[in-house]
Amino acid sequence: MIYEFKKGKYLISSDKRKLQIKTIHNFLTNAYWSKGIMIERVRKAIEGSLCFGVYHEKEQVGFVRVVTDYANFGYIADVFIIENYRGKGLSVWLLKCILNLPELKDIKSWMLATKDAHGLYSKFGFEQLKKPQKFMQKINPKCFSIVR
Repeated sequence: MIYEFKKGKYLISSDKRKLQIKTIHNFLTNAYWSKGIMIERVRKAIEGSLCFGVYHEKEQVGFVRVVTDYANFGYIADVFIIENYRGKGLSVWLLKCILNLPELKDIKSWMLATKDAHGLYSKFGFEQLKKPQKFMQKINPKCFSIVR
C-alpha cells in the first residue's frame, strides 16, 4: 500500500518510485552515521524497508526508512531533512505520519539511534534505554559501521 500526505506544497509519500536515490545517497554518504556508504548499499536498504520521501513540489527534501515486522518491532533509520528545509516542522510531521499509520501505530517496541536529535524523538515518547546492558550488537567489519 502506498501512503501519501499533503500539506501545502509538501508531500510525504511511501511510493518508492518517487525516491531520488542520488539525493538520498548524497545526504547519507556525508552523514555521521553512514559516512562513505556505497550507493548499492543504499539501494539494498531501501528495497528491504518501508520508506518515506518528503518532497517540496517535485524535489526530494527528506527521507526515512522503517524496518519492521508490523507487529512487535520497528526501527527508524536514515532520517533526514535537507538543511535548507529544516525548521519548517517537516521532521515532526514525518514522524507523526509514520507513527500514526494504521499498520504501524500498534507496534510494541520502536527503536532508533541518534547523536543529536533527542529533543525531536522525545516528543514522540522515545527515551534512552532503561537497561542498555540487555542489548547487544554485532557489526560486520567488512561493511561500514556507524560513527560513534
